[in-house]
Amino acid sequence: MSDPDLPEVKFRSDVTVELVKYSASDSDVLFAARVSTQGERSIESATADAQASAGLIRFLMRERHGSPFEHSVMTFHVQAPIFVWREHMRHRMSSYNEESGRYRVLEPVFYVPGPERNLIQVGKAGAYDFQPGTAEQHALTVEACEQACRQAYAQYQRMLDAGVAREVARTVLPVSTYSSAYVTMNARALMNFLSLRRRSDDSRFPSYPQREIEMVAELYEQHWSELMPITHAAFVSNGRVAP
Repeated sequence: MSDPDLPEVKFRSDVTVELVKYSASDSDVLFAARVSTQGERSIESATADAQASAGLIRFLMRERHGSPFEHSVMTFHVQAPIFVWREHMRHRMSSYNEESGRYRVLEPVFYVPGPERNLIQVGKAGAYDFQPGTAEQHALTVEACEQACRQAYAQYQRMLDAGVAREVARTVLPVSTYSSAYVTMNARALMNFLSLRRRSDDSRFPSYPQREIEMVAELYEQHWSELMPITHAAFVSNGRVAP
């Protein structure tokens, strides 16, 4: 039975990525690139010839002239479990501001694998794949995750109620706890992230990301492709290799 004095524990199987602000367009790339050969120009004159502009972006992508892509910047608000943030921040390609378990009480929201999440690892390190589990294995996984999270949050709340500091009480919480952060990156950095965190048949260098961080990458790419469609198309046609 649940304790009526505890907040409701919630479980999710998704991540959220909200584009909160941006200065990002294909014209940013052209404007930055053409200063090398034509000096200072207006954005309008730099992008007047749409066909030539697309050709220049493809050239920059193909030859890996990456600096012009750094002038397009996006800020996202992301909600994901802590174990995803551990992987995300290894890239060192963004500016982060994450919610703090030292200064606020963390909400009882936890990740559990959804029914479409593959559960079985087949093969050895460096040469493995994941396959669906049985209905029994999935039911066991959900039950175990939910029981562990409920127990952990009850102990967290117990310590808080006893006056234990938040930074100490949080040590009992699992890495499936959701955390949120603002993430700011430029288009070149995002392409680097996508090249490693999306599994695609179009990739020149195949990547095999954990599914949960790939879910974040998919949402980043959806937003970015709408802001910079020419650059995105060039990235995909170039084998998803970051310039």
